[in-house]
Amino acid sequence: MPEGPELHLSSLFVNRVCAGQIFGGKVEKSAVSKNAEVPFSCPEYTISAVSRGKEVKLILTPLSDTAQVAHVVVRFGMSGSFRFTTEGEMHKHAHLRFYTKHFPRQVLCFVDPRRFGTWAYNAPWQPDRGPCVMMEYEKFRERVLSNLSDKAFDKPICEALLNQKYFNGIGNYLRAEILFRLQIPPFMQARAALETVKHHDQNGDLTLSKKIKIKKENPDLLQLCHLVPLEVVKLGGKGYEPGQSNDYSAFLKWVQCYFVPGMKTLRDSNGRTIWFQGDPGPLAPKGKKARKQRKSVDTDSKPIKDEKTASKRKASREKTTPVKKERKVKVKVEPKEEATAGKKVGKKTQNVVEEEKTIKKQKRAKRVQRGKRAGEDIEEKINRRPSHRSPALNTPLRRGKAVLLQPEDTLTPKPRRLRSNTSLLPQGSPKIKLRTKRKSAVRVTEQKS
Repeated sequence: MPEGPELHLSSLFVNRVCAGQIFGGKVEKSAVSKNAEVPFSCPEYTISAVSRGKEVKLILTPLSDTAQVAHVVVRFGMSGSFRFTTEGEMHKHAHLRFYTKHFPRQVLCFVDPRRFGTWAYNAPWQPDRGPCVMMEYEKFRERVLSNLSDKAFDKPICEALLNQKYFNGIGNYLRAEILFRLQIPPFMQARAALETVKHHDQNGDLTLSKKIKIKKENPDLLQLCHLVPLEVVKLGGKGYEPGQSNDYSAFLKWVQCYFVPGMKTLRDSNGRTIWFQGDPGPLAPKGKKARKQRKSVDTDSKPIKDEKTASKRKASREKTTPVKKERKVKVKVEPKEEATAGKKVGKKTQNVVEEEKTIKKQKRAKRVQRGKRAGEDIEEKINRRPSHRSPALNTPLRRGKAVLLQPEDTLTPKPRRLRSNTSLLPQGSPKIKLRTKRKSAVRVTEQKS
């Protein structure tokens, strides 16, 4: 998240790129942004910028005397920044655009990929924010020391430093660096940490030269809130902007505590992570242990695990699960025994396959007996009545009895006495009157006798 130094560097960037540029036309807003429109349109105007804590004010000055000066107060949110490019190279997340008058046109745009940033047209600085820790140091110091009875200072010092009502411009990485340099526990009460500063201010025996010397050699908490952000500004570039700036290596060399391997981390009541060293303090969240930042060879490489923790985990696993160690023991087998064992395994697998085949055949035979035709070599029931879907059996007739022709190779069971069934006749054949046949057979026998 951009903090006081980053916004001050952004205002310097706007003043540098807009020097000598004449802007014109209407100020555009992207269709995606939920912020309000900027109702400013002028044929010719210039742009300058001023920062205060975590806010930047863009001053739009018309070149004609008749038009009034306007301004836009911008808050960066989580990922806001200013860019000055050509119209064709404009960023896709450019949500507020100021175009130059002359061609080829260039654009000063407010880029915000996460869209947490806001702006307000002709609005004042936010009244809830205190004086800037960098540009209004004396007012900032007086405001904090005169309001130590406020409930905001009952909280830990790491949480009070993020309160923009008193510490306008201080953010997460700045609070970690300030507390680390003074070796103040992050979860110490804010009032207790600042009362010592107030006591030194009330000491009237010190001259002005001695106070300046103490400020340089042994600065207090409020003095570091002023000096540490100015150090980031002196680094140049865009400050803390990981992965988006070429000058980020200078910032990494400057950092002493924030994201440094070996430092401890804890989350405060607002869910923000604080980096520190040593004791967290009496107001640390209960039931939570401080985590140590793992050591790594390079910043880009993955962290390397410590040998001590790995050995402890191995020892605990060996105690709890001794059976696994016995399973891993290898038994030496001679080559002859291995060959015989392989043959036995092969025979077993063959037997299993054959058994599965026989089971499948038995299942098929049962299905055929129930009425499903399977193959030619399986015996089929003669009494089976064909359904209206299946074709009729193509069998010869002997005195009105249907007989199934069987192949010579198959063993036929004993013939059964079957009842005459006319339903087994092929379709379209003439119906036979069985009674007349029986009478004719009786006459033939009488004649013979």
